[in-house]
Amino acid sequence: MAPAHTDPSDTDPDHTVPARTIDSAASPPVALTVAGTDSSGGAGVAADLKAMAARDAFGTAAVTAVTAQNTAGVDSAHPVPPAEVAAQIRSVVSDLPVAAAKTGMLGDADRVEAAAEALPESLPLVVDPVVVAASGARLLDEAGVEALRDRLIERATVLTPNVAEAELLTGRDVSTPADARAAARDLREAGAEAALVTGGHLDGDPVDAYVGPEGETRFERDRVDTDATHGTGCTLSAAIAAELAGGADPLAAVAAAESYLDRTLPRGLPYGEGPGPVNHLGATRTDAATPAACARLRAEVGRLERAGSAVADAVPEVGTNVALAPPGACRPDELVAVEGRLRSTGEGVRAAGGVARGASDHLARLLCGVREIDPSTRAVANVRPTDAAVDRLNEIGDVVRVDRREEPPDADGTMDWTAATAMSDRSRAPVAVVDDGAHGKEPMARVFGDSAGAVVDRVLIAAGVDEP
Repeated sequence: MAPAHTDPSDTDPDHTVPARTIDSAASPPVALTVAGTDSSGGAGVAADLKAMAARDAFGTAAVTAVTAQNTAGVDSAHPVPPAEVAAQIRSVVSDLPVAAAKTGMLGDADRVEAAAEALPESLPLVVDPVVVAASGARLLDEAGVEALRDRLIERATVLTPNVAEAELLTGRDVSTPADARAAARDLREAGAEAALVTGGHLDGDPVDAYVGPEGETRFERDRVDTDATHGTGCTLSAAIAAELAGGADPLAAVAAAESYLDRTLPRGLPYGEGPGPVNHLGATRTDAATPAACARLRAEVGRLERAGSAVADAVPEVGTNVALAPPGACRPDELVAVEGRLRSTGEGVRAAGGVARGASDHLARLLCGVREIDPSTRAVANVRPTDAAVDRLNEIGDVVRVDRREEPPDADGTMDWTAATAMSDRSRAPVAVVDDGAHGKEPMARVFGDSAGAVVDRVLIAAGVDEP
């Protein structure tokens, strides 16, 4: 008779599966989320698993509650029995090489206790103390808050409360970034290895306050003009857990997760009646599409290099560049362009370098500003605005003129201002935006198109070049 199978987790609550030989490139680290569901997919377990995947971790889950929920609010919640919460955790950690975990919605003291008992004490743990949903629904009762203080704060590798949760856990008023930093200190003194108090609910640009074994750090970002913020707390904490699973220390994990959130927030999805969800895999898809975008742009730059000496007259003194937005790109550093620009030679133009992400700042900022209004515009190039060139561009579409002497001193930047001015009464990008320069600034025409090929076509038209 075969011996009866004994699950080691039945007798050893701190049991984890033995380390295995794993090809890290082919087998991502495993992270576990212990949280509730969100039937709309924007928060809870659904958000956690997508964020973990985006950060190159294999996500696993133990469900604490099933909610009927959408962007407008939580309609109902059905708690999972505590024993079943614990069983899910033990089932995963006894078989898979879980390298980090996070807790989210736990609901009450019984489920806090169940999670605390079942999670191996050696496991790096992100504690997201989900108390109140963004809609206002209460997700952790008073006894649960006390249990979380007693059982999970001291287990936390990183604790990630928002302002309201930090106030509840510390008894401290949090109204400023300095208050958030003080609350993070309190939470570290309460036992957390590191605390990150997120400041998105404070006035002004968001500042997240981190206090950990490495010291104190502020994570600052410009406030993104978006209503799609559903599940951002879940997303951040899950990303931190994924980074910890990959071997990062607390500060490095938080920094990587914050950078991921910076790229994710502008990619909100326009779904639902309330705050929409973020697009967890949007930046990942942009990254995946970038090599192909570089190849397309390099091929189109080759057309300019083969066009002969006539195209050289279209090159400004500062050189010409062509910038292209890969699918989904929304930040200047996500656009690809020619390294070192294109320069005039005796026989035509030549690229000074290859094509790479982040190779242009000015054109990339301009294109991003235009794409905020017209996302179908994918590419831009700068040319010398001779009268003949501008006349040729006028023959194929609208040419908008801006006067850089009117740029206010407090403008965010010349290219941001140029984009906003050129698009102020438009829904589609013009063929070109022309400025006559300013003191110490060369006159310039910037040509737009829905692809790199379309922009190169227009550069050649501006130069009066007929391709063979």
